[in-house]
Amino acid sequence: MAADPTGTRFSLHAGAVTAQITEVGASLRALRVGDVDLVPDYPDGVPTPAACGVVLVPWPNRIRDGRWTDDGEERQLAISEPKLGNASHGLLRFAAYRVTEQTDAAITLAAQVFPQTGYPYHLDTRVTYRLTGSGVSVEHAITNVGDGDAPVAVGTHPYFRISDVDTADLSLQLDASTWFRLDEQSIPVAEETIDPAHDLRAPRRVGELSLDAAFTGIPRTDGRIAAHLVAPDGRRVSVWAGEGFDYVQLFTTDRFAGHDVAVAIEPMTAPADAFNSGRDLRRLAPGETWTLEWGADLVDAP
Repeated sequence: MAADPTGTRFSLHAGAVTAQITEVGASLRALRVGDVDLVPDYPDGVPTPAACGVVLVPWPNRIRDGRWTDDGEERQLAISEPKLGNASHGLLRFAAYRVTEQTDAAITLAAQVFPQTGYPYHLDTRVTYRLTGSGVSVEHAITNVGDGDAPVAVGTHPYFRISDVDTADLSLQLDASTWFRLDEQSIPVAEETIDPAHDLRAPRRVGELSLDAAFTGIPRTDGRIAAHLVAPDGRRVSVWAGEGFDYVQLFTTDRFAGHDVAVAIEPMTAPADAFNSGRDLRRLAPGETWTLEWGADLVDAP
């Protein structure tokens, strides 16, 4: 039997909550609360579709033409998105992570970003998935283990559902004041006040949306921002993110195998092309660690 392209799957369980995490990309492959699946499934034997659940380090989204200027020196990354000519989704999307710690309800996986063409910095990265009573919390820790101040942004690319409801019949809600207009390479060219096409301050039905945009200006409650995927009966998947995550990418697609429509809700610390714009790009000093947290919960109807 051929090995699975997503590598070993690690199973977690805590009461009525279960999850599967993959070796490749440290992705959230499955999350179930009771009898409700919160992550769309996909077949065995295929690579992770549409970056489902993978960790995005040392940048989320895209870098235009894979080219950026680093303190006056031009650097060229590999073009991992040939269709648009960009470097996409960081350097660990297809990396094999190793397990450093595991219990029934939690797992920590680690991978290094080694110095390479276009990114001459050395990072040690760790991600911990920990089940809660209603879902999962996720902690990222990125340490600069090399020389020089390393530019870093972090994101993650999870998809969500409420499995006893057609995803098209769910509603998406995000209280954001601005969004980023994209050009033909899917790179931001302007930050604009929310317009009718991108206004999700009140929930809107997923089947009527076509989204691939980043949002910001999101208010915090108890230090967290949040986006919500809401069922007609009022249940919702709440995707929250702590300090450092000031952006959420929302993406809908009809190209997720086995599903008519799928929705990604992606916490990010910086928008696309941050290596060029510098917007919220973090520079980690040698030995410095940056820790971030996000999570997802199934919330009962009020």
